[in-house]
Amino acid sequence: MNEWMALWLFLTVCLVLLAGFPVAFSLAGTAILFSGIGILTNTFNPGDFGFLSGRLFGIMTNETLAAVPLFVFMGVMLERSRVAENLLDTMAMLFGSLPGGLGISVTIVGMLLAASTGIVGATVVTMGLLSLPTMLRRGYSPAVSCGTICASGTLGQIIPPSIVLVLLGDVLSSAYQQAQLSLNIFSPETVSVGDLFAGALIPGLLLVFMYIVWLVLVSIIKPEAMPAIPAAEHTLNRRQLLLQTLHVLVPPTMLIFAVLGSILAGLATPTEAASVGAVGAILLAVGQRQFNMDILRDVVRTTTRISCMVFLILIGASIFSLVFRGFGGDDAVHRLLSSLPGGVFGAMLAVMVLMFLLGFVLDFIEIIFVIVPIVGPVLLTMGVDPVWLGVMIAINLQTSFLTPPFGFSIFYLRGVAPAGVTTTQIYKGVLPFIVIQLLALIILSVWPLLVTWLPEIIYG
Repeated sequence: MNEWMALWLFLTVCLVLLAGFPVAFSLAGTAILFSGIGILTNTFNPGDFGFLSGRLFGIMTNETLAAVPLFVFMGVMLERSRVAENLLDTMAMLFGSLPGGLGISVTIVGMLLAASTGIVGATVVTMGLLSLPTMLRRGYSPAVSCGTICASGTLGQIIPPSIVLVLLGDVLSSAYQQAQLSLNIFSPETVSVGDLFAGALIPGLLLVFMYIVWLVLVSIIKPEAMPAIPAAEHTLNRRQLLLQTLHVLVPPTMLIFAVLGSILAGLATPTEAASVGAVGAILLAVGQRQFNMDILRDVVRTTTRISCMVFLILIGASIFSLVFRGFGGDDAVHRLLSSLPGGVFGAMLAVMVLMFLLGFVLDFIEIIFVIVPIVGPVLLTMGVDPVWLGVMIAINLQTSFLTPPFGFSIFYLRGVAPAGVTTTQIYKGVLPFIVIQLLALIILSVWPLLVTWLPEIIYG
């Protein structure tokens, strides 16, 4: 009876979320409703709510989660400081004379923005507003243009410092300790956000490389879909172009190295590095002459709104997971995954498929806070490496956000695309990049050292 209540709780939450109700209140409200039913039917122990205060206090005092508003502030400030616009203009002049050069430029800028902002929606919208009209005006195929922008915009899911990895790091750390305690390991090891950042670096760069290889192949096979910009249109000589490139590339690159390098080198915690990034973003905005009190006020308000949403969802997810476990849902999930054919591979495949499908209707925050705490301890108990699991989840969600008909990145781009660009063209454009993402997941499954090697080298 208890486990059936856990199943109905999960299904009801999914239906309420699909109906469009606010996520945090849906999670908490549905859980409280089912707990009341459980108390009346003697299937839920009301004493379990005694653990809630400790959970909420843990959220309030969690130093890792303090990095979230700082990284959000950094990303929003960089979005307002015209860094993306300057990068796109310069990269277009640098590579535009080559067939497919403009698409390669968009991919490189998407990578830099991903490492600078870590906010997928903001990156896709910014790239769509700035680069899509230019690509179409230069004769690029609408499908190729839209696919390139959507794919490069979602790199913020995997390239550190990513907000997704920060949240995953905190959730997986708790799941990893829980898994070890269940195995009677009473001096558990930990997994940190720094571990995930190091583990995601090579896969992120691998995806960028695979994107560029695909664009080069398209430019060779179908040159009319990605024409070169005539050399006569370039207004800068080589020396001027070099100086311009250094001027727009060096500041954001230094900021990325300062933030990511300090974490990987062990010089700063993610929260401390995020504060450096926030201050650095302000300095970049000042250098771009895009800083005043109105901009700062707007950035702070946006940061507060996004951060409140994240933490409110986290509180709602904590209430949901407490009630779900109170009904014995975690034990049911453990038995289900353990009984699947194929052992660890079968369980991992089932979880990846579930998360991929949920990525159509749920944001990454809900999936991380609701699904990972349920399935994470089970997979980690079965011997799955926590860093590899985190990176696989991040790339899987990135793939889901690209996949028609419900991909979030598609909706973001559709909202800012010119009227002449059809939704079908966007769908057609993202399909090759979905294949690339799936290929990357297969590669990381076959060679997990691509994920685990760098953390082992850095942190031992």
